[in-house]
Amino acid sequence: MNLLFANDRAGQYPPSYYAETATPLPLQASLRGAVQADVCIIGGGYTGLSAALHLAQRGYSVRLLEAHRVGFGASGRNGGQIGPGQRIEQDAIERMVGHEDARALWQMGLDARDLVHELIAHHGIDSPISPGVIHADWQASGARHSHAYAEKLARDYGYTDIEALDRAQIQQIVQSPAYQGGILDHGAGHLHPLRYALGLARAALAAGAVIHENALVVAIEPGAKPIIRTQSGHVQADHVILAANGYLGGLVPQVAARVMPINNFIIATEPLPEGTVLTRNHAVADSKFVINYFRLSQDNRLLFGGGESYGYRFPDILRTVRKPMLQVFPQLADTRITHAWGGTLAITMTRLPCFRRVAPNILSASGYSGHGVALATLAGRIMAETVAGQSERFDLVARLPLPAFPGGRALRNPLLALAMTWFSLRDRLGI
Repeated sequence: MNLLFANDRAGQYPPSYYAETATPLPLQASLRGAVQADVCIIGGGYTGLSAALHLAQRGYSVRLLEAHRVGFGASGRNGGQIGPGQRIEQDAIERMVGHEDARALWQMGLDARDLVHELIAHHGIDSPISPGVIHADWQASGARHSHAYAEKLARDYGYTDIEALDRAQIQQIVQSPAYQGGILDHGAGHLHPLRYALGLARAALAAGAVIHENALVVAIEPGAKPIIRTQSGHVQADHVILAANGYLGGLVPQVAARVMPINNFIIATEPLPEGTVLTRNHAVADSKFVINYFRLSQDNRLLFGGGESYGYRFPDILRTVRKPMLQVFPQLADTRITHAWGGTLAITMTRLPCFRRVAPNILSASGYSGHGVALATLAGRIMAETVAGQSERFDLVARLPLPAFPGGRALRNPLLALAMTWFSLRDRLGI
């Protein structure tokens, strides 16, 4: 079974709040026959669209192949949060790679956040960023850890945009008895993810990139000029960029061994009275291993994400997400749910991105582990730099230790499901 088609209709966005409130591109023609390009990009999410834009701006001829519509995957379905840094804390990164590379990765995270702001402003993308993201802790010990981490970032990295929140302060903003404290990152923010993806696509087209939608890649033939085959044509290119993330499937086994697709889900409520769940327009992500994350839409709906699955088929999304939503906001028990959707992202064992040179002229970036709005955008720019001969940032991420998931192809998903079930049990037990 192909994840690209397991839960979705071919060439159609899911019935999400985002799809309902975004203006899609005119359908871009599928690939027909044989064409040539300097660079062929597989995947029309943030990574691929950013790569297409930055390569076209450098004068390269670009063909981007998207199996459905641009922004169809995780790029058009996610929680919309952007922030500095990587998916894991700097302490862990320092232990993993040392202080020098840890500092370079922190700067890369800042660059990723700033790039999103720059692209939206420069290209007039209709996805304004609302400032502020809260990390909310379920336990007092977690809040103490968060406060200490904020102090470390200020002391060691000069990052002073984080405000510590005690129990009373966080519950004044988040109208829930669940949280015992946390931190508010004023340097982070949130946006409409599908509008942002569509804005990147429009910018790439304006710069001269060619986008083919409904162009499922079925094979890659490596070589001096790789050939990328779809069901109705092929592209011969000097360089290939793999930007399919959780939907890469079996196209490149050496990447698939280190990048695992998982499914995550979001529901949207009917518009709520002011102050029902949040008294400020900040986004929130909490300390559960299976994270709850939420924010308000422009028309004051609660967009609440929670729950995961590890197979091909989505579960009952409404039931899956409504339960954790009511644990956080019991006052919503009688609130109508208007939208429910799922999507597939990709994680790595370390939760750091997976950059790989599959061949000298085939680059891959994926595995953003839920931190992809900013990091995937930057990854596209970095791969454009690398094609142009400036590979320092790509090489930094590519040399990170990134073990394969255990179990081989046959057991990888069952073992992941077993491990994730254990951690979700710890969430329920409050361990």
